[in-house]
Amino acid sequence: MDLAFVGNARAKPAAFVAAAGLPAVLAVGIAGFTAGFFLWYELALRGPHGSAFLDVTMPLALVAGVAGAYGGWIGYARYFARRARVDEITSLRYDAISWSGLVLLWGMLLAPSGGHGGGRAAGVAVGLFVVAKLAVAARFNQTVRDVSLTFLMTRLPLLAIAELAAMVIGPRPGVHYTASENPLLAVWGRWDAEHYLNVAKYGYSGTEPAFFPLYPLLIRLVGALTGSQLVAGLVISNVASFFGLLYLYKLAEHQFNRHVAQRATFYVSIFPTAIFFSAVYSESLFFFLTVASFYYVRERQWLMAGVFGFFAALTRSEGVILAAPLFIEWVIAAREGGREFFRYWVDDVVKPLIGMALVPLGIACYMAYLWVLNGDPLRFSHVQSHWGRHLSPPWVSFASTIQKIVHAHATQTVANESLELAFTLLMLIVLAVGFRRLRLSYVVYMALSILIPLCTGSLMSMPRFALVLFPMFALFGLWGARPTFSNAYVAFSLPLLGLFTVLFADWYWVA
Repeated sequence: MDLAFVGNARAKPAAFVAAAGLPAVLAVGIAGFTAGFFLWYELALRGPHGSAFLDVTMPLALVAGVAGAYGGWIGYARYFARRARVDEITSLRYDAISWSGLVLLWGMLLAPSGGHGGGRAAGVAVGLFVVAKLAVAARFNQTVRDVSLTFLMTRLPLLAIAELAAMVIGPRPGVHYTASENPLLAVWGRWDAEHYLNVAKYGYSGTEPAFFPLYPLLIRLVGALTGSQLVAGLVISNVASFFGLLYLYKLAEHQFNRHVAQRATFYVSIFPTAIFFSAVYSESLFFFLTVASFYYVRERQWLMAGVFGFFAALTRSEGVILAAPLFIEWVIAAREGGREFFRYWVDDVVKPLIGMALVPLGIACYMAYLWVLNGDPLRFSHVQSHWGRHLSPPWVSFASTIQKIVHAHATQTVANESLELAFTLLMLIVLAVGFRRLRLSYVVYMALSILIPLCTGSLMSMPRFALVLFPMFALFGLWGARPTFSNAYVAFSLPLLGLFTVLFADWYWVA
């Protein structure tokens, strides 16, 4: 495509769109018409409206839908053209494919009255819209292609193993929480998923303030679209997992190289507790937010780093420690910039300070909410005693775990406590051996991420906490250049991942 034409097309949107071809223009136009109609349709269903109101709002909604679709199409195509390094006309033509999925919104009209078919039709349409965009991105961008292949190759087998385990072996004896009447979906609603789903549905009560609000809030919002909060949790977890891998890839490539990035994303995807990236747990969301925050810190986009840190602190209490690496990187940038660094004080001082302030603001917002709710802003910490957690020196956690192993009568208790001890030692050994290969901000974040749970008097869930410790996987990706390490890692991780998936699906405690 002639670059002069593209430049001229910027000034003449009609010519620019026409160059994309009539099929693409029609596909996006029909998608916009569809979206506009169903926005009006939802508005019409939400209360009694006069006929005059409906007659006026319908054409407005249709025009807004078409205009929004064309605006979004052109804007995204230009963004994608820059990122994928293709011409904008090619980007327009390929991106038009994704808009075709919105036509499935017409399935909402076929939904049974009072059912969730409309929400499912909307969910499928939006899902196809996003998947099509990812497929096009993978066509032109190696990073997206590598991450997509890793994601599919590791997630699909896990889904199959979990479903087979639930059907062939069945849950362990006892009465268990039922997340769904559909047994294929219920597999993903084990253990802590009950708390997240209850918070999303009913709000906070009892010991549930221990579960931070962003993940259940997203479940509530997406559940309105899908018609099922369990399905919403699965969508959120897997989407967050994909984008977490994408940001890890970009971060590791920035720090090391593409080969390290490929190995790091693969290693975290087959880590023994990686089943929690697909279950209704907040691990994948927290992983995505923390890695994205680090990525924008490394890009010196301080405000973006702070925004992601804000949401990470609304997802888990440990998210607040992102303020520390942000401050460290700011100091490093100031030293590297010398006298010129503070020349642009808005970019070099104001934005970093705002970014740092945003991180603790996340947990402060949750504390303010709990204060209004029950008068205890630290309720999320105080309820930890329900699970035997309390503030104590880190060695108490080791002593308590070893004591349980020595005095336990049940082999299952010995196995669980031994696994928690082993994964804790793994994290500490990796930190000790690899800290010289990491930036100071990574080392501090990793050390604090290990120290905080160690100071609770228990090693419970440490294998799951290790899953979100992304600097560890960056080191694994670096060491994976040696075939001996790579082979040993795969040989240990894959069998344990399969075992943990079966245990989780059958209601045995994993982490």
